[in-house]
Amino acid sequence: MLQRIQSIYLLLSSLAFYALFLFPLVHNVYVGAKPLTISVTGVYQDVNGQMALTQSFTLLTIVAAIVGLIPLIIIFLYKNRKRQIMLGYVTVLIIIAFSFWMTKTAESVMGGIQIDTKTMGIGIFLSTISLAFTLLAVRAIQRDQKLVKSADRLR
Repeated sequence: MLQRIQSIYLLLSSLAFYALFLFPLVHNVYVGAKPLTISVTGVYQDVNGQMALTQSFTLLTIVAAIVGLIPLIIIFLYKNRKRQIMLGYVTVLIIIAFSFWMTKTAESVMGGIQIDTKTMGIGIFLSTISLAFTLLAVRAIQRDQKLVKSADRLR
């Protein structure tokens, strides 16, 4: 059923992941005396007063779009809760791996510069929020599965 709480959690997970395209991971980091903004789509640099894309992360962008679709797909597998649970755990692992890859990509662009609280963007936290919503959805699906099993025992 689409009106269950896990559908809302999965939708919020997907929206949080797609928000990576709107918010930067790191902003105003000075590399080579020029401020950089690092997003999931690439590196933006101030060129003549305008933010211009100087380095593109094509593969990272494509994978982010695909990973954001997975929770939406899980919503429509409501007839098979076991598959939903399994895909939910796989999604958790994929989000963790993607977050690691995203962090390593940002670190490679910045070189040895450390990220501090002034330069952190909202995008750093969005994959963690998406992960939390996915885990809440899996937990809600497991509760539904348990409820159905207990109802079957009563018959």
